[in-house]
Amino acid sequence: MTDDTTEATSAEAVDLSVVIPAYNEEGRLRPTLDAIRAHLRAAPDRWGTWELIVVDDGSTDGTAAVAVEAAADEPRLRVLTGGGNHGKGHALRQGVLASNGRRVLLTDADLATPIDELDRLDKQLTVDGGGAAIGSRAHPDAWIEVRQLALREWLGRLGNRLIRLVAVDGIADTQCGFKLFDGARARAAFADSRLDGWGIDVEILRFFRRSGWPVTEVPVRWAHQPGSKVRPLDYGRVLVELVRLRTAPRGPDRADTAPADASDRADTDPARVTDRDRGRRRRTDLIVGALFLLGSFFLYKGLWADLDRAYLADAGSDQNQWEWFFRVTADNVTNLRNPLFTTLQNFPDGVNLMANTVMLGLSVPLTPITLAFGPTVTWALVLTLGLAATALAWYWLFARRLVSGRRAAALGAALAAFAPPMVSHANAHPNFVVLFMIPLIIDRALRLCEGRRVVRDGVLLGLFATYQIFLGEEALLLAVMGTLLFALAYAAADRERARAAVRPLLRGLGWALLVCLPLLAVPLYWQFFGPQSYHSVLHGDNAGNSPLSFLQYSGRALFGDEATADRLAMNRTEQNAFYGWPLIAVAFGIGLWLWRAAVVRALAVTAVAAALLSLGPKIRIPFTDVVLTGPWRILAHQPLFESVIESRVAMICAPALGALLALAADRLADRWPEERSPGLGGAALEERRRLRLVAYAALAAAVLPIVPTPLPVRDRPEVPDFIADGTYREYVGEGETVVPVPVPDPGNAEALHWQSASGLGFSVPGGYFNGPWGEERRGIYGAPARYTSNLLRDVRYSGQVPVIDAKWRAQARFDLAFWKAGVVVLAPQPNDAALYETLEKLLGGPGKRVDGAWIWDLPTPGDRALR
Repeated sequence: MTDDTTEATSAEAVDLSVVIPAYNEEGRLRPTLDAIRAHLRAAPDRWGTWELIVVDDGSTDGTAAVAVEAAADEPRLRVLTGGGNHGKGHALRQGVLASNGRRVLLTDADLATPIDELDRLDKQLTVDGGGAAIGSRAHPDAWIEVRQLALREWLGRLGNRLIRLVAVDGIADTQCGFKLFDGARARAAFADSRLDGWGIDVEILRFFRRSGWPVTEVPVRWAHQPGSKVRPLDYGRVLVELVRLRTAPRGPDRADTAPADASDRADTDPARVTDRDRGRRRRTDLIVGALFLLGSFFLYKGLWADLDRAYLADAGSDQNQWEWFFRVTADNVTNLRNPLFTTLQNFPDGVNLMANTVMLGLSVPLTPITLAFGPTVTWALVLTLGLAATALAWYWLFARRLVSGRRAAALGAALAAFAPPMVSHANAHPNFVVLFMIPLIIDRALRLCEGRRVVRDGVLLGLFATYQIFLGEEALLLAVMGTLLFALAYAAADRERARAAVRPLLRGLGWALLVCLPLLAVPLYWQFFGPQSYHSVLHGDNAGNSPLSFLQYSGRALFGDEATADRLAMNRTEQNAFYGWPLIAVAFGIGLWLWRAAVVRALAVTAVAAALLSLGPKIRIPFTDVVLTGPWRILAHQPLFESVIESRVAMICAPALGALLALAADRLADRWPEERSPGLGGAALEERRRLRLVAYAALAAAVLPIVPTPLPVRDRPEVPDFIADGTYREYVGEGETVVPVPVPDPGNAEALHWQSASGLGFSVPGGYFNGPWGEERRGIYGAPARYTSNLLRDVRYSGQVPVIDAKWRAQARFDLAFWKAGVVVLAPQPNDAALYETLEKLLGGPGKRVDGAWIWDLPTPGDRALR
């Protein structure tokens, strides 16, 4: 590698190095260099001293000559050349190692990302305090001015997904050619690198991650440039390069999805099932269960990797809330307190725990785990084991009731449990993940229809329903809706069987009610009429699904796009459709193929009806201004249904679609013995086999795009030492509260983590829960707003300090007295300077720095006037 120009910039005086790898860029290089120089010259105070480094990677055209010519006009431009074309990675390594800047910008010669986007990256890198700020085309706020061809874009997204699975989890766009690094760290990373091709981006980002240096994606403008050197197949070459890395982390082992033998289709007649058949089934069941468990762990691998600091990135405040639920339940059980109520949140009014989804059916029996290992371990266990148990329960139901093949049942169960809506809720809502009781309830209802042991089955159904109430009421309501839709559709398809099932079913339901009503009387009375009970929950007018959402992929699907999914869903925990157009198309084909079967017609009607209901009371026709009245309008204001987020009704489609896929796979497996028949041969045999392979390929094409990828995590904020070390006890008397700033609400509930991590030694005002608002006691998220909490929240998110006058100070005294505040605590956070100034004015004096937090020690209740 040689330097064809004189180095005119001192190594000690360079603030920014810009490195440009170039291969056969004769036509584009000079305009790029001129644009970069113009941008840096326009703000000399901001960019300081800078250098441009062009690395010619063995170009066969006039690229080197163009660069040398530009260097003659700009002494800060250096041209590095070497023998032969080694690849982008080699060129970048030479350029970075030759740089001297405190910061190093890497940009492609086509300048697909305009140079003025450097301002965004520089600002982010300053906020992060070093590390890497990388341009991202996949960020929801990115602006794509000129898109690639659809095939290139699709292959690119797939490549990025695979790259994230193999090497760099949590980065949506590793291959954008616009990255800004801390100079010293960049040189260390490139000195350690060994890849010469396109995989260098992934290798460097992985080095930064391993070193604990921050890597932040920044949305940028980007436009596809004709003549790009990046080809879709280069993503595959990136993966090949990563495999070659000796130090590459090994992902979780992937077991074969099929049993070792072909015995999953043993005779279903109990009289003809041999011990060998049973042994094979047990082996198959164990393999399937292990695969479900591995899949669940794979989904939550980021959470399990660091239980002390990992926080599910898309959970919002829900992880803090659920960990608090588990911890407060354990505290109530240990101290023999009422498990249905607490004043640890929303002091002094408290929280009706039965009216919130605390999952007493798991939080109570898991109390020893919570006390011994902490609520985060309980949270991770509930999510991971609950998801696997749900998949196994659907597998058991399908194998018992629907299909004879274990593999077909496993396919359907995998879709029912790991469908995009379920994975979306897996970020934050265990009450929609832990659904293992639903298949058991459905099976017990089907047993009632058979009329054999009505009393026993009715009693068990009542017990199962009671337990599900303590796991999640809304999930049970949706299951009942789906079961009713299926039952009505099946009754229309097979009236004779439906008439025979009515009498034993009604008798069994009567026994179920006799069992569950006495068990649930007190809890349900407390939920609907007890302290802090409420009626319905306000969700707004746009809680229904868009029709387009059924055809798109979710943000966590293998072929998914977060930006697209974000536009079509309430948030990332409510992507309640997103089955993808291939699955919808295949399900439609299965319905036509197997339409004669009553169960297929019932499943199809169930899925379509649930989808229509999930569109909400107003259906907005895409790409038009047409708004139609939806069937949900009939239920929207009915008791119980008025609290349901209607888009969640589409979750009913998951087991229905899973059952259709299981039936199709089972029917295809049934054809295999026919193909082996000696009476079938020649062209007919080949045609059968060809159609069978096509059908299997269609099933794979329907499922592969929505295979879930691991849920991303982020580092959770540290609990202030003032709380963690118990120092707060010196400032809080009996009956007093700690007032975190801002006051906890659904958007910022870190104070709940303070409580659960420190033994629940204090109460807080506000919080994240469902409670009443107004005289009508309408359900809302969080506590009814108070002036002081609103003021502090506005300052927290705006950074603007308002004018504080005597009225504001009087209001603060009133609100703090209502909260029985003992101490006000301001922990480090964004805009904490503005919050400090606001508090200083509100409380009439400066705070005191104690154990990493600013505090204001308030007078005792006997002297409530503020100093």
